[in-house]
Amino acid sequence: MESCYDTQAGLELLASSDPPTLLPKVLGLQLFAIFAFGSCGSYSGETGAMVRCNNEAKDVSSIIVAFGYPFRLHRIQYEMPLCDEESSSKTMHLMGDFSAPAEFFVTLGIFSFFYTMAALVIYLRFHNLYTENKRFPLVDFCVTVSFTFFWLVAAAAWGKGLTDVKGATRPSSLTAAMSVCHGEEAVCSAGATPSMGLANISVLFGFINFFLWAGNCWFVFKETPWHGQGQGQGQDQDQGQGPSQESAAEQGAVEKQVHHV
Repeated sequence: MESCYDTQAGLELLASSDPPTLLPKVLGLQLFAIFAFGSCGSYSGETGAMVRCNNEAKDVSSIIVAFGYPFRLHRIQYEMPLCDEESSSKTMHLMGDFSAPAEFFVTLGIFSFFYTMAALVIYLRFHNLYTENKRFPLVDFCVTVSFTFFWLVAAAAWGKGLTDVKGATRPSSLTAAMSVCHGEEAVCSAGATPSMGLANISVLFGFINFFLWAGNCWFVFKETPWHGQGQGQGQDQDQGQGPSQESAAEQGAVEKQVHHV
């Protein structure tokens, strides 16, 4: 019965409290965290090129290279055709390792999702403990500020990493890395161009998460004792100024009466 009462009271708190305080955690933060790490972690694309040897013994060779998260491109192999008669192909690798910003971005999204889930449980089940114990709002505020900073860093780092991934996976970069395309024995042309739409959306979701967490900092700060202390000091100053102003007005009136007499 007590647990049911706590849950019902938590739902009433969610419905009656200031919506920006809880709804961003319940809806915005969770939803966009899933969009961010889901769009980045599930990305896969293809790049390619075509090699046509000048001798008639070799046919046109089509090269298709698949890549994706976590973007360790230097581990991805493809076969470069050779136009001489002694060997048919040579194993090559894409260039670059961009796993660090991508994995940091996805990891941050997963941790953000789990933290917002834990915060939701505390709001609904242990809301009395959250409001009575002042340490919980302080911890919540510090963690929220940390996630805000990390989202800014992660979104900017992944945006830069994605730009480098685009440069390393262009068909022109693929043909530039193949030695067979530098001689007169073959003619190389661009093949499949990778579609980076989902990866671009992941960067956008990263910055959206930053703005959501930054906006939520203020509403979490309002639950901390720091915000209450600031309001209390302002009220004390107003109360202190009120009597002094009234006494000054009374003194001025008395002086005017004495002057008239």
